[in-house]
Amino acid sequence: MNRSGPLAGRTLGVTRPAAQAGPLAEAIAAAGGTPLLFPLLDIAPAADPQPLAAAAERLTTYSWAVFVSPNAVDHALPTLLAHGPWPSDLRPVTVGPGTARALAARGIGGCLVPSERFDSEALLALPELATERVTGQWVAVFRGDGGRELLADTLRARGATVDCIACYRRSPPAGGSQPLLAAWRAGGLDALTVSSSEGLRYLLDLLDDEGNRWLRATPLFVPHARIAETARQRGLDKIILSGGADSGIMAALVAYNWSA
Repeated sequence: MNRSGPLAGRTLGVTRPAAQAGPLAEAIAAAGGTPLLFPLLDIAPAADPQPLAAAAERLTTYSWAVFVSPNAVDHALPTLLAHGPWPSDLRPVTVGPGTARALAARGIGGCLVPSERFDSEALLALPELATERVTGQWVAVFRGDGGRELLADTLRARGATVDCIACYRRSPPAGGSQPLLAAWRAGGLDALTVSSSEGLRYLLDLLDDEGNRWLRATPLFVPHARIAETARQRGLDKIILSGGADSGIMAALVAYNWSA
């Protein structure tokens, strides 16, 4: 640990799912901080594996394959590749660079990915997914159970045939809120990073009155305006909107005036 770094002496909560928390936690440690891992979402394979198996069998019929998160890559790709190599004319699409890196690590490159904002709106704004490019084409969207329908609905309105394949499921953390409460009571939690509106809702529902008082007094770093709005609607106001991905969160953590 770099004890003289810009985050020295700060304990920062990392609430990404366990499989995706490592890079942000390592970046915090490299900047001198102490990461406190508290995943707000538990990720498991989809309850019904049949839709993913069926998509694997017809993978060559798709023109576009959208992976909404690294979890989608982790839970879909082994089944897809078990049926054969990645089709050469199937274009992978991701919402953000972390998901593109997860695909590249498995030998699948050439991803279509937004360059600035990392959400469905930014993806849909790319010229490659304009109406004249996707009309009549088949699109597979690999995602968790539930979630936003904006991407699929918009592509359908543009003339594409879209299959949404749930390849993983999300659930609240099983361990309760004691690690956070203990850190707060000891004066050892300086901020939380939250990268999912769903995870934030789980956190707010998980905490008791004492925990919610602590949360309202704790800086909350979020990488998307939609998460910030969810936080404001639930009565939080110490919200710092960062740039996207881990790099954006780290830049905001380093730039924050901790003495204010």
